Amino acid sequence: MRTESFGLPYLNGFLDSVGSNFSHGANFATAGSTIRPQTTIYYSPFSLKIQSNQFYDFHQRSQIFRDKEDIFKKLLPKAEYFSEALYTFDIGQNDLVASYFPNMSIDQVKAAIPDMLDQFKKYAKSMYEQGARYYWIHNTGPLGCLPYVLDGLPLNTQMDPTGCSIPINEFAQYFNIGLKKTVAQLREDMPLASITYVDVYSIKYDLISNANKYGFIYPLKACCGQGGKYNYDSHKGCGARFMDHGKEILVGACNNPLVKISWDGAHYTDAANKWIFDRLADGSYSDPPISLKRACYKD
Repeated sequence: MRTESFGLPYLNGFLDSVGSNFSHGANFATAGSTIRPQTTIYYSPFSLKIQSNQFYDFHQRSQIFRDKEDIFKKLLPKAEYFSEALYTFDIGQNDLVASYFPNMSIDQVKAAIPDMLDQFKKYAKSMYEQGARYYWIHNTGPLGCLPYVLDGLPLNTQMDPTGCSIPINEFAQYFNIGLKKTVAQLREDMPLASITYVDVYSIKYDLISNANKYGFIYPLKACCGQGGKYNYDSHKGCGARFMDHGKEILVGACNNPLVKISWDGAHYTDAANKWIFDRLADGSYSDPPISLKRACYKD
């Protein structure tokens, strides 16, 4: 949706190199990625360190290939684009969830957050050293409202009036406070950079807690899922097949995804993402309060 607002096609994934056009940018994100490397199969092996290394390779090698044949001049970015581009970050959610669910306490998760933020700062600065100048950084959303998180919580977990986990949302906000301080430090360490901090948490919580007001229903239930209070079962995820009384069942989508907020228990639906984007793009939830279209201008 960000690229559409600029009249550009969606970014191709860096690893999807065959037939891709990177002249207008590249996407280094992966599903389940984290700031710190994880050791379980549930999270992507492409942590922020790996993504940073991939960006370095792309930066260097794209210019080597641009000079080889004319065809690559159409498919790869010019050297000056790297300092003119907008670098967007939305990462940290999986680190927090990965830390909590191996039975760590809230205090133990909070104790790990400074290292997460130090690593985030390290790789943001490494990109600055390679020419990055414009940053658009999201904080993490209300994790305590996600069906896949709620499904795994003890029955005695304290809930707010919306039905979200209070302790989980509290450490998400604790991470966000630290991230905002990290952004302030990055502004000092990277004086030539323009950094926009976006409070995605507030936007998403407003949507979830006022779902009916905004035309959505059942904000804590997954659209594509199977069974339970939150229509989520980790053993019967979206798209999975299982046998029930001798009959194969496909875990499919709900009848009307346009009125649902959660797609598969972890990710938002396209309709919810559009609603969120429409509110963050104008700068109302940003520090400084500038629109997305002004993010690449240094005043």
